[in-house]
Amino acid sequence: MINGRFAVKKFFGKREEGLVKRNNYFIEGLQGAGKSTFVKKLSDCLNDYDVFREGDFSPVELAWCAYVTEKQYSVLLSKYPSLEKELKEKTVTEKEYKIICYTQILTDIPNFHKTLEKYEIYNGNLDKESFENIIFRRFRNWKGEGQIFECSIFQNIIENQMLYLMMTEHEILDFYKELKNILSDKLYKIIYLDMDDISNGINIIRKERCDNNGNEIWFPLMIQYMEESAYGKKYHLRGLEGLLWHMERRKALEHRIIDEVFRKNTVILKAKNYRMEDILKLL
Repeated sequence: MINGRFAVKKFFGKREEGLVKRNNYFIEGLQGAGKSTFVKKLSDCLNDYDVFREGDFSPVELAWCAYVTEKQYSVLLSKYPSLEKELKEKTVTEKEYKIICYTQILTDIPNFHKTLEKYEIYNGNLDKESFENIIFRRFRNWKGEGQIFECSIFQNIIENQMLYLMMTEHEILDFYKELKNILSDKLYKIIYLDMDDISNGINIIRKERCDNNGNEIWFPLMIQYMEESAYGKKYHLRGLEGLLWHMERRKALEHRIIDEVFRKNTVILKAKNYRMEDILKLL
């Protein structure tokens, strides 16, 4: 297995004025494609890279994080005085905003997580212009190198655009064309895990994400997320059948975005059917 600084110099960077600038990697794919597993394997090989998973504070992504003003933050501290210490520990200040990694706070206070969820930028909480401005601003300000991101370019952004903002494919493509322009001075690759059998992938993740008693956790929440969206209501999407219909459409859209926008920056792999030795050489 290749790891450490040698691997970075040989496979994962470009020399610039005597220095090696390390690439950044965005791991993408549908739910069940094995993104978390791939992130773990890649970070084991690149053990001096910084890794950002869903729910972590990230320089670009805001999934599972509340994005609030100073005033809103003060209100939340007043509302949950017993969690003040935990809230402050899981909060990062970004200019005039506070980013709270609230899903990392364990509490049995009723509706705490539901309340903080309302301050996410997803789930239709913001209008199209406000949502896009935040995404563009954070990517524009991002100066990182040697970083690995779990689903930070496609999944959460596209789900919000399709399900809640009801954006057309043309609008979503325009968004990603602008994002590519913003990333033009960045060193990055998108690694897309392509899943042929979406139904099987969903069944696997349903079994994996259960509580200690075998009760499903992820699947009911995903179905609720889809069914309660404007998109789900318009197209009468219900249960597994509706989810698979949506996933097929999302997969087709993501392939179109790759083909028309990110082709030169993307490596497509068969989900769960790859060898890391080959991937290191390919990258």
